[in-house]
Amino acid sequence: MLTSLADGLLCCLLGKAPNVVGPLEPVESSDGYSFVEVKPGRVLRVKHVAPARPPSAPEEEPPRMGAVRCKRRIAVYRTGQVVIENLAEAPGAEASEASAAAAGTPTAGGAPSLKRRRPKPKRVVHVDCTQRIGSCQGSHRDVVLFFIHGVGGSSDIWKEQLDFFARLGYEVVAPDLAGHGASSAPQIAAAYTFYALAEDLRSLFKRYAKKRNVLIGHSYGVSFCTFLAHEYPDLVHKVVMVNGGGPTALEPSLCSVFNMPPCVLRCLSPCLAWTFLKAGFARQGAKEKQLLKEGNAFNVSSFVLRAMMSGQYWPEGDEVYHAELTVPVLLVHGMHDKFVPVEEDQRMAEILLLAFLKVIDEGSHMVMLECPETVNTLLHEFLLWEPEPLPSEEGPPVGKK
Repeated sequence: MLTSLADGLLCCLLGKAPNVVGPLEPVESSDGYSFVEVKPGRVLRVKHVAPARPPSAPEEEPPRMGAVRCKRRIAVYRTGQVVIENLAEAPGAEASEASAAAAGTPTAGGAPSLKRRRPKPKRVVHVDCTQRIGSCQGSHRDVVLFFIHGVGGSSDIWKEQLDFFARLGYEVVAPDLAGHGASSAPQIAAAYTFYALAEDLRSLFKRYAKKRNVLIGHSYGVSFCTFLAHEYPDLVHKVVMVNGGGPTALEPSLCSVFNMPPCVLRCLSPCLAWTFLKAGFARQGAKEKQLLKEGNAFNVSSFVLRAMMSGQYWPEGDEVYHAELTVPVLLVHGMHDKFVPVEEDQRMAEILLLAFLKVIDEGSHMVMLECPETVNTLLHEFLLWEPEPLPSEEGPPVGKK
């Protein structure tokens, strides 16, 4: 979703010392960190906090699940135009107003005119299922929250969120991507492509996932959340996208500063880091300056940065890919974000089937650090949200007769 220079630079904050390789066998430490070998020689540091529940504790009542009918038709035309029709629930009913989008061409108000015959699409995708969605509470044993950072950062950018939800009894998982934080940093560019990183996260997801999983991503990390939600629709219960941008396929920028020679990049990195990280905050008060000083920001090598940016190639992640998602999505956007316009998240909300866009007026790109209380509240409310049951399903809660 984010392929420009600014997208990568702003994701870098609060990293730990890089290139620290942990033991090959997963070992839980007293502070909740463990080192997991996802592939031979490829070790990731993972923050994993699981609530201590006595084995004899009684099982909580199964959560009540509301049902949402997901039925839509997605048509792709040779011009690149994408037309999405959210079909009415009743059999034989006419389609609701379509959401159409051509590359760089806005829609002409409302549904397409019936008088104008639309050309035959080159591709049509049908989505027809019933999505069951329930409240995710910290007391539920089958719920896990996954937090995924972006380029240059680490699991530490989620510190306020991890502490908050761990106190509420949630099981939380937050990895450091390869080359970031305290994970291993292979000296080969192929180790940092989108697909290589996605497979790392797939391995961790399969290791820690339970019946209902919530994915929370920031910036580039949003792309991996989308990937996992698409790959595991039965396991991913809800998704949160923080300043992730629009629903566009990933392509590395040919004009990126990271395509400069490594010697030049090493000289520019400290200055670029400070400049762009400062731009990541809406204000430059004492709190923000302290975060910059203590964050050990941009603490990844120039090689990793160059490989990460040039490896952002994911042609499958286009508008159709996002439109196929049926999982509920919360979009969080910092209004003062200088690198991701609010219009991009608005476009994402239009494409997704079940989306809620929340704009934080006081926040910017690093909104989870600037406004942790607001972000935590929004996330918690979204976790507890459940739709009203379908009329045919009204009755006693699940598990009772």
